[in-house]
Parts: sequence; structure tokens; C-alpha cells
Amino acid sequence: MADNMDPKYVWVDGKMRPWNEATIHMSQVGTGGVSSVFEGIRAYWNADRKKLYVFRLDAHLERFAQSIRLMRMTQKTSNAEIKRGLVELVRANEYKEDTYIRPLAFIESALFGSAPGDVARIVINTTPWASRLKSGKVNHACVSSWSRIADNVMPPRVKASANYLNSRLASEEARRNGYDSALFLNSNGKVSEGPGACLMIVRAGKLITPSVTSGILESITRETLIELCRNVLGIEVVEREMDRTELYVAQEAFMCGTGAEITPIVSVDRLPVGTGEMGPITKRIESIYHDLVRGIDPQCPEWRTEV
Repeated sequence: MADNMDPKYVWVDGKMRPWNEATIHMSQVGTGGVSSVFEGIRAYWNADRKKLYVFRLDAHLERFAQSIRLMRMTQKTSNAEIKRGLVELVRANEYKEDTYIRPLAFIESALFGSAPGDVARIVINTTPWASRLKSGKVNHACVSSWSRIADNVMPPRVKASANYLNSRLASEEARRNGYDSALFLNSNGKVSEGPGACLMIVRAGKLITPSVTSGILESITRETLIELCRNVLGIEVVEREMDRTELYVAQEAFMCGTGAEITPIVSVDRLPVGTGEMGPITKRIESIYHDLVRGIDPQCPEWRTEV
């Protein structure tokens, strides 16, 4: 891998291309971004086995296709072809470390409003990105003054680049005011999610998370943790609307997502969450998740794609 971390290859419309040749004209950057949808996918390195595992690849590609459809673009490349290309790309770039993979679909057009049915260009890029699982990292969060976008405005279940302006505004406000991250309320005043990550809290031994109709992205990590808690750890999970004050009386809280993985929240609006430290249920969830994504725990082999 080069010192500047650029990969050797990028996958563009079904073909592997050298990094420096994967270009579009400068005039397309802004307009292409309006239509673009993407996925964030992690691959985890198992040092003992010398193997790299892509986590929940099929689920990510299904959501990718859903986003393309909801943006009314035409997907000419099948998910099976994208999957083969993605694995070949990661292998060609010779990663032996935790890696982030981003498939991106967009319309190459000089117009901001492209016509329905336009064929999406599909690009896959990769970069090293070390996991923070079991690193001890925690977050101090605030409730943002910005509301989460609503389904009739810019639907959050579409993983669209344009939606992240909402996230950027909230994140910048949080950092400016001395917090690590933000939490959104939706247009109904209920808790939604954070910028780029879903939220889970613990109350009376139960895991509670806002419903998928609360203005959240239908997170694959969230779905994974719900299944693990219910079927493996024996933790009751409740999906429902959540009030702001529940954040202040929770015993534990954490963000979850491909990028966030599992990030404990130890205070909200400068009120400690529980003891002000990572809680025992969060630790149990983080531990099993860490072992699953790296292939240390052999359960759920269908979730791991070996490169």
C-alpha cells in the first residue's frame, strides 16, 4: 500500500481501473453528488488466521440496490456482479488490515435534476480504516438544535450523500459546543438517530431503540445487534418511539453503525448516562460483535465473506 493510502485499483462500471485513471470531469462533481447513493462496508482482518472478512456484504448490497431504486436510477450491474467485483478489488489491493469499502452510484449529468430511469454509474473505492472496537473510546453527546430530515423531505432510509448535509450541520454544531457527537430529534420531537449512526439505550435491562419510522436509516448494524441480543445474548429489545428525557434517565446508551461500530455514550447534554462509563450490557454486545466480525466467533458464518 502506498504511503498516501491510495489503493492500487478502483472498480468503475464493472472494470478494475488504476487509481489515477478513475476520474470524471470537474464540472460533474456537484451535480453528480446530488444523485449519489452509497454504502459503507467494513472488512475486518483476523491476524491469527491471516484472513480478511467483509461483514454483512449481501445486506449492504441489497440496501444499495434499494437506494438506487428509490432515487429512480436504473441499475444495470447486478448485485452478484458488484459482489464479485468488490471481492476482486479488495483482493487486488492486497489489504491485510481493517478496511473500509464504499460502493457509490450516481448520475453523470450537468443537470441537478436528472430524469427518472437514468443509468447509474457505479464505483467502488477502498481504504484502510482501523476498527475502534474494544478501544475504550466513549462519546459525550448533545441533543442537536437541528431536526432530523423527514421521509417526505429527503427520506433517511435512502443512503444518499445529500442527506449527510443534515448530519454535517449537527456534527459541526456539536463539536463547536464541546461535544463529541450529536443526537437528532425528528419532526415529532421524538429521538431519531445521530449523524451517520443509530442509537440504542438501556433501561431496566431492556435495549430500546427508535423505530424505523422515526426518521432513521434502516441500519444493518442496528439490525445485526437486535438479532444478536434477542437470539444469542437473551436481551429483550424494544423498537418504539423514544422521548428526549429518556436519554437523561437511561442506564446505558451507545451509537451503532458501520462507521461508529459500537460507540458508548457516557453523557447527554452534560448529564452522565448511568455511571458515566461504558455499561455492562454495552460491553457484552461489543464483545460478541467484535468476535463475530473478525471470525473469532464462528456463529453466523453467512454474515462474513472471506476475501
